[in-house]
Amino acid sequence: MSQIRIGLLILALNIFNINCYSLTPTPSKKQIVKLTEQASKYIHELNYEKSLIASRLALHYAIDAKNDNLIAISYNIIGRNYDNLSEYDKAISFYKKGLIYANRTNNDTIKDWINNNLGNIYCFQKKQYKEGINYYKNALKFGEKIADPTEIYLTKLNITWAFFDNGQFDEGFPYLEFINKFQKKYGDETTVVALNMLNGMYYGFKEEREKATASFLNGIKLGNEGKEKSDLSYTHQEYSKYLLKNGDYKKAYENLVLYDKITEELNNKEMIKKANMAGINLELDEYKREIDKIETEKDLQYQSLKKSQVIVLLFVIVLFVLLLLVYTLYKNNIFKKKTNKDLSLANEKLFLAKEKAEEASILKSQFVSTISHELRTPLYGVVGITNMLLDEHKELANSPHLSSLKFSARYLLSLVNDVLQINKIEENRIVLENLTFNISDEINMIKNSLSFIAKNNNNFIFVNIDPAIPEYLIGDKLRLSQIIINLVSNALKFTKNGEVFIDVNLSKVTDKMHFIEFKIKDTGVGIAVEDQEKIFEKFVQVGRKEVDYQGTGLGLSIVKRLLGLFDSDISLESTIGVGTEFTFTIAFEYDPEKTNEIINNIPVDLSTYKLLKVLVVEDNKINQIVTEKILKNNNYTCTLVDDGFQAIKILEVENFDIVLMDINMPLINGFETSRRIRHKGIKIPIVALTAFDKEEITEEAISAGINDIIVKPFDSVKLFKVINVLISKTKIAV
Repeated sequence: MSQIRIGLLILALNIFNINCYSLTPTPSKKQIVKLTEQASKYIHELNYEKSLIASRLALHYAIDAKNDNLIAISYNIIGRNYDNLSEYDKAISFYKKGLIYANRTNNDTIKDWINNNLGNIYCFQKKQYKEGINYYKNALKFGEKIADPTEIYLTKLNITWAFFDNGQFDEGFPYLEFINKFQKKYGDETTVVALNMLNGMYYGFKEEREKATASFLNGIKLGNEGKEKSDLSYTHQEYSKYLLKNGDYKKAYENLVLYDKITEELNNKEMIKKANMAGINLELDEYKREIDKIETEKDLQYQSLKKSQVIVLLFVIVLFVLLLLVYTLYKNNIFKKKTNKDLSLANEKLFLAKEKAEEASILKSQFVSTISHELRTPLYGVVGITNMLLDEHKELANSPHLSSLKFSARYLLSLVNDVLQINKIEENRIVLENLTFNISDEINMIKNSLSFIAKNNNNFIFVNIDPAIPEYLIGDKLRLSQIIINLVSNALKFTKNGEVFIDVNLSKVTDKMHFIEFKIKDTGVGIAVEDQEKIFEKFVQVGRKEVDYQGTGLGLSIVKRLLGLFDSDISLESTIGVGTEFTFTIAFEYDPEKTNEIINNIPVDLSTYKLLKVLVVEDNKINQIVTEKILKNNNYTCTLVDDGFQAIKILEVENFDIVLMDINMPLINGFETSRRIRHKGIKIPIVALTAFDKEEITEEAISAGINDIIVKPFDSVKLFKVINVLISKTKIAV
């Protein structure tokens, strides 16, 4: 009921406004022109509400003055407003009304504008390229008629864009040559961004990658320097498509994010809401004009029939019935149109949002999958060779440098996994482990591993650990190390010739839970107040210069999310030029009995089968060395082959206890190799040793006949446990 009252109030206010117009003398032509110019200015300022109000008033005065030229100009401005507000059907309606009045005049300029605007909507919004290009060609005729080279240039740029958008590069190329030739003469800063984008699209079609990339990047540079942000957003979008086509998924994703960001900035929701209210008033004016026409016709008919009382009576009765029907149909029609438009607009927005989300999700998944494999493969070599050094050179067992190297390698592996799977953290798919550890050992290990960073900037690290903290606590020491090493690394990078303090204090004790407070303090550059909230967001890098403070922008974001797993939060205090202090508190369990149980249950080498024969299928030479060393240290015999064909050949003539199979190999991958082995009736257990994420390949591995999956780098204890379980099952089956 309240909605009906509000609707009646708006209608009453609009009728009152229109009646007020009738009491005001019609302004001069010069004043109306000034009003249309003001309306156009508001469009450039993206203030659609004020533009619609001004153009509505100008239209009213132009109609009163019966000036077809100003009526056409007013309708064109109204159409541009709805065009920018993405209400394309309304925009087309007002443009076509404007074209009717423009065709009654000798003003070829306004005809050129309206045809250009209709071409834009039909080509880029309706995707009706044939009809849109016909409008462009009409605009081109009028531009040539008025001999306006700037308008001709702009129209040919639009035609080029339309052809390229439809994939008709050969048809659009002659127009591209023209706009390239005359950009300096007839173009300006509002067209140069689009021109660079079109050159990038054409060179991308011709597979001239260097020219395409240079054109896109120049367009983005000019767009960032200028005010034409709409063409800048489209340039990011087209560049993203080009990068995606050429397999550069990371940059494609980054440009798609920039396109979404700029588009969202241009589409200010509050501004659009106010503009829609102004648009309702304008549409009510249109409806009133239609009603006024009906009333005028009614008066004429009444005058012609008023001599006959009978006819007048019949006319009144018939007219009343007709008006009642018209009113009913009119209201129903308006309601249906509004409902259909709202539903259509909502569906269109949902569809576009769904497409963008799916596209972004695909890009992200492809990026994560590719980077995951490329990083884990060399890390397997780093971790394996570090362990080999410790095994072969016992005299280095107590070396702080080698210990730091091993710790850094383990940490780097964990960090890579977390960075690449930060979405898992956000979805709470990471579970904290309960391991026994010594805080003093962990902190000093971190200090040693970061000593090279400290030396680079001539910094000193000071550690202060509260002696009241128990020697052994229970919790996830690896996640704690990730948090501290991220904070300390940041402190070292943003501090030069200074100091970094790591203070660890016992805050309180509740039952078996010991609340440990950690403070990471530096004497570095500090963080501005306005930046202190956003530094915990993903990909944010505050105060970064061209060569300083390198990083992914994920460190503090990971810290905040990992602390969330500990049911903790982080606070900071910082002053520019003085330094920064981060503080957080984590509760760890202290239970000597449980600690002893955990230590006693630490997995040891579970290998029970001696002299087992293992076939390793691996194309990477470093990985072959590491895997062979791990197996031979556990008294396994190891045979190495470089590809799947060799593996199939050797299995046909020689018996093995188990196969360790790489997945990503040349010639034939691990999946197909396993399928062919199973096809030959060979039942030997197969374990996939791969750098791919386990969840990505589980389904295909099962279908290929692979028995288990271990992700590289791996814990050798886990590997031998899996080998023993599979071999035991095989012996039982036999």
